[in-house]
Amino acid sequence: MKKQLLKLSAVALLAVGTSNIVHGQAADGQMNIVTTAVPFLRVPPDARAGGMAEMGIATTPDAASSFFNQAKLPFSTQKSGLAVTYTPWLRDITKDVSLIALSGFYQLDEEQTLSMGLRYFNLGSIDFVDFAGNSLGGSRPREFAIDFGYSRKVGNKNALGIALRYINSNLANGAVVNGVNYKAGNAVAADLTFFHNGLDDAGNGITYGVALSNLGSKINYTDNALTRDYIPANFGIGFAYHKAIDEENKIMIGVEMNKLLVPTPPVATQDPTADSAALADYRNQGVFGSWLKSFGDAPGGFSEEFKEIIWSVGAEYAYNNQFFARAGYHYENKMKGNRSYVTAGLGIRYNVFELNFSYIVPSGQGVTRNPLSNTIRFGLTFNLDEAGK
Repeated sequence: MKKQLLKLSAVALLAVGTSNIVHGQAADGQMNIVTTAVPFLRVPPDARAGGMAEMGIATTPDAASSFFNQAKLPFSTQKSGLAVTYTPWLRDITKDVSLIALSGFYQLDEEQTLSMGLRYFNLGSIDFVDFAGNSLGGSRPREFAIDFGYSRKVGNKNALGIALRYINSNLANGAVVNGVNYKAGNAVAADLTFFHNGLDDAGNGITYGVALSNLGSKINYTDNALTRDYIPANFGIGFAYHKAIDEENKIMIGVEMNKLLVPTPPVATQDPTADSAALADYRNQGVFGSWLKSFGDAPGGFSEEFKEIIWSVGAEYAYNNQFFARAGYHYENKMKGNRSYVTAGLGIRYNVFELNFSYIVPSGQGVTRNPLSNTIRFGLTFNLDEAGK
């Protein structure tokens, strides 16, 4: 029952998004978390990236690159590929929440690539009861996003990518709360990406990339246009160093920085009039303006803005391009959510098949235990037409 209540609370927060956001208090190191609707778009749906602390912007291209940086795909050694990943989510809280992802790409020629991605977030089933324990019916909240991308080389070492995305969030469709009718939310967004491939024929060198993701409309769960919520627009930069020790042994070490392009919530002043005006200003910002303002609107100034950056450091060791070992550390400031954890992963490749596994190492104890602990991702990749290319 306790876990059901926890999951119900989580779904309620997802359904409300930032509609009834409580003002954060940035002073004295207290939490002031930047929140958005459809946060499942921030969950990296790839087992390989999961083993490297969710890095994916500057790593070598694979069939899941459409979720991180489409611009990597023209440099793939495969002409086409397909990947499917299953992620049981929040296993310390519930057993029936999961994320399923499908992605793929096809190279039109040596310069151009088409890609697609599908994410389906299953929040399980929730039974509602009254104070007497009588059933009030149930709900099966679901969310999904589907996108299509195009990428092209610009010169021999650089490439650009673009993707268009449709988002559907059906969390409380048909529910009536305090006289408000809730419906499924819909939004559209785009990704703009860049990738530099500085590797030589032996696989030595540096790669880096930039990704602007989820640049799109707000999403609304009611008919009230004033309750629209921000989606997780994001700015990311990644760097990776590649070293071929010999023909059989290779390593990659990388770092990645991500920052939400979403306004920081206002700080409570205990003045109802001022707080109401600040909240209205926060919610009514235009989408484009909010992206720009997100770089300098934190109540704590530059120091707080810097705390909103999420860091990932990861490494991958490859033996004979068949066996892979991965590890990483994901860091988020305590004031901004404290999603900090260690990751590990393994991979094995045989012919066109590649099986990947990643794991978030448990951290914290009791009430401080990280809810992402014991999160596992399983991924199966089909690397197609390598011999032909």
